[in-house]
Amino acid sequence: MKFVDVTNDIAFRKIFGNEKKTKIAISFLNAILKLSGDQKIKEVTIINPYLLPRVAGEKATVIDVRAKDERGRQFVVEMQVADVDGFDKRVQYYTCRDYSMQINRGEQYPLLKPTYFIGILDFNFFDSPEYLSNHIILNGETYEHKLKDIQFTFIELQKFEKQVDELETLTEKWVFFIKNAENLDLIPENVTDEGLIEAYKDADKHSWKKEELIAYDNASIAEQDERGKLIAAEKKGKTEEKEGVVERCWRKKMPAEDIAEISGLTTEQVKAIISKLK
Repeated sequence: MKFVDVTNDIAFRKIFGNEKKTKIAISFLNAILKLSGDQKIKEVTIINPYLLPRVAGEKATVIDVRAKDERGRQFVVEMQVADVDGFDKRVQYYTCRDYSMQINRGEQYPLLKPTYFIGILDFNFFDSPEYLSNHIILNGETYEHKLKDIQFTFIELQKFEKQVDELETLTEKWVFFIKNAENLDLIPENVTDEGLIEAYKDADKHSWKKEELIAYDNASIAEQDERGKLIAAEKKGKTEEKEGVVERCWRKKMPAEDIAEISGLTTEQVKAIISKLK
């Protein structure tokens, strides 16, 4: 077996957005949201099923799968590979929009069903060291949890460090799958859940059609390009910041050697910047 990178646009949608294999989404949602008893999901309908891109290399900046269970509860599962400006606000906007759009103007509010957002992040976003966090609306003084219809759960992949032989819960096994599947050759022996086993099988490249593999490779290239743009922008920002330090120090008539020590640049680099300023 050779597994794909589950965080890839095409792979993520193919595995979690398969309307013919809903046991995958059911297992994942129950495990990550830790639903049990009468709260456990038994059936789901994939609202936006997996489709190949219409254009070669087409890349969505947001990769999401939407589902609804037998009670009408809504679930939005999103894979975000890079931190972008306004990410937190966008997440709240999308989730609240999905919640409110369940009914039309004039319809009764009791018809609204809970909406759950699950964000799988390939970057660190929260200060907490925990890889899994649940965010709910609480009373600021008493911590009473009365407003229960909108909840956010985040998985920060970079904080998950357990190895395959350390996995205990189904939650851990799902997160391990998403983060590490592409580095494995076999389904781990400690995986017994039917939904997760099915996910591994869907992630096996040998079961993919040629056009799916091409779309997968195109998505990988597009993702690398996006990451490259972010890195380039970050480097440009740091360069401009250092050039600003050089200019301020130079206008105060500081020697190039001292400016170099302050800015972290070489004396030659400082002199080159000063020449441009002149």
